[in-house]
Amino acid sequence: MQQRSSLAVAALCAAALVGFAANSLLCRAALGERSIDAASFTAIRLASGALVLAILARAAAAAAPAPAGAEARPRPAGSWASAAALFLYAAAFSFSYLRLTAATGALILFAAVQATMIAGGIRRGERPRAPEWLGFALAGGGLVALTLPGLAAPDPLGAALMAAAGLGWGVYSLRGRGAARPLAATADNFLRSLVFAAPLAAAIVLDGHASARGAALAAASGAVASGIGYSLWYAALPHLAATRAAILQLSVPVLTAAAAPLVLGETITPRFAGAAAAIVGGIALAVLAKRKS
Repeated sequence: MQQRSSLAVAALCAAALVGFAANSLLCRAALGERSIDAASFTAIRLASGALVLAILARAAAAAAPAPAGAEARPRPAGSWASAAALFLYAAAFSFSYLRLTAATGALILFAAVQATMIAGGIRRGERPRAPEWLGFALAGGGLVALTLPGLAAPDPLGAALMAAAGLGWGVYSLRGRGAARPLAATADNFLRSLVFAAPLAAAIVLDGHASARGAALAAASGAVASGIGYSLWYAALPHLAATRAAILQLSVPVLTAAAAPLVLGETITPRFAGAAAAIVGGIALAVLAKRKS
C-alpha cells in the first residue's frame, strides 16, 4: 500500500470531518427554514450521493491496474443489508432535523453511532475493562442529562429519530469494516438505497415541496458532504490506527456546535455544553483505555 505523507493524511481527515459536520448544518438549514420537506431532502441526498460516488468509483477502477486473474466484471461490492442500514440513517436523520438543532442532532447521532459500534464489539467477544466501562457510563450519563425532560431538553421524537439514525450508521459502519473495495462498496450501497427510498415518493406526492435553495442544499449534502466526504475519509482510513480514527470522529459534534451559532444562529445552552463534554470525554476515555489495554 502506497504511504501518504502525514500532511496529506491530516488534510484528508480535516476535509472529511468538516464534511460530516456539514451534513448536519446543511440538513438543518434546509429543513429549519422549511425550504424542502424531509422526504424530498432524503431522496435528493441519496440520489446525488449515488451519482457522485458512482463517478468516483468508476474513475478509481479505471486508474487502478486489474490484478492477475481478476474477473472481467467484478461482483457488486455492496449489499442490500448495508443499503437498508444506510437508508435508515439517511431518512431518520432528515426527519429528526425537523425537530432538533444542528448541534443537538450531531451530538445524539454521534453518541448513538458509538454505542452501536461498542455493542457490536461486545457481541464479537470484546470484553471492556473498568476504565472503558467508566467512560461508557460518563458518556451515557451525559446523553441522559441532555434528553431528560425540561425546558432545555430536545424534542423526544426528534431525539428518538436521531438515535435511530445513529443505529443505522453504526450498523452500516460495522458491516463495512474490512471491505476489500470500500469506495466501490459505498457507491453500490448508495445506489441500492434508492430502492428503499422509493416509498418516500408517497410522502413527496402528499406533502412534498422543494425550493431551488432547498434542493441545492440537499444535493450539496449528498454530493459533497456525503459522497466526496466519505471518499476522503476512506482514503485516510488505511493510514490511521483504529483508535486514532475513533478519536478524530469526536470532533464532529464539536465542529457542528461551533459552526451552528455562526451559520444557523442557534444558541448553545449550558445544558448542551455540559452534556457534550460528558459524552465526548467519556467516549474518549473509553477509546484511550481500550488502546492501552
